[in-house]
Amino acid sequence: MRKLVLIALLLALDNSASLAQGHMGTPQEQKACSRDASRLCRKQLGNDMAVQQCLQQNRSRLGSACRKVFESHGM
Repeated sequence: MRKLVLIALLLALDNSASLAQGHMGTPQEQKACSRDASRLCRKQLGNDMAVQQCLQQNRSRLGSACRKVFESHGM
């Protein structure tokens, strides 16, 4: 679950800055959710748990690629 939170945060932030802070997530997972995180959770960016909760609350509005990332992590 923590990994998904970090993925969502990474997606919305500049990759180089995020990686320097130690955030995780594959490049594919980052790409899959970056648009959704920016579009749906702009106000929560910078707060890992808030971004994850926002994406989960907006699950029906997620693109198919991001939805698959959540499903692959059992969410």
